[in-house]
Amino acid sequence: MPKILLVDDNKQITSILEEYAKKDGYETAVALDGEEALQKFSDEKPDILLLDVMMPKKDGFAVCREIRKSSNVPIIMITARGEDFEKIMGLEIGADDYIVKPFSPGEVMARVKAIMRRIVREEKQTQCFTYGNLNICLDEYTVTVDDEPVALTKKEIEILWTLATAKNKVFSRDNLLNSLWGYDYFGDSRTVDSHIKRLRAKLEKYTHPSWDIKTIWGVGYKFEVTTDAEK
Repeated sequence: MPKILLVDDNKQITSILEEYAKKDGYETAVALDGEEALQKFSDEKPDILLLDVMMPKKDGFAVCREIRKSSNVPIIMITARGEDFEKIMGLEIGADDYIVKPFSPGEVMARVKAIMRRIVREEKQTQCFTYGNLNICLDEYTVTVDDEPVALTKKEIEILWTLATAKNKVFSRDNLLNSLWGYDYFGDSRTVDSHIKRLRAKLEKYTHPSWDIKTIWGVGYKFEVTTDAEK
């Protein structure tokens, strides 16, 4: 039985979400502030988090950053205002999705189930890929360049894997959204752009003369092979 950690200082919201989650077969844990959220995360070891942004003691962004230091557990951020900068910030620090209040509990659970379905598919994969000085291992969700570990989020690794294992193939933003976030994802193509931007910034710290992630203007992105360096 998968477990959801519901984090919101509004007890009415957590009560409603808890009811819907239990009906869908999920075990639940509840935290009402950021510090309690981190403690419950450590104690309960949930499979997914619903994490409010505006909370006492520690806000959702601080909680997300702390969790991402040690875990790639899926996180859905909940924001009251729905402003772009809050959504982008949540994605940039490692959130997998976001939802805006007021929301339908049914919609929230649809997103939860979509993410959990993807996790099941990913767990069936036991694959590693090497090209030149790049190694990606989905078994452990690790990436190295010249045997140096690269600190990437789960979604960044999935994007890099998708592009790299189809060398020189151009993926549109919609292609990446559908394959990595799912057809039932409620976001838009800016989600892809934001993740690609962060991924590139992290990879730029390492030398990789035989490959690069290229933008094909008006189309999308590809893993461009510049020399024959396949091992």
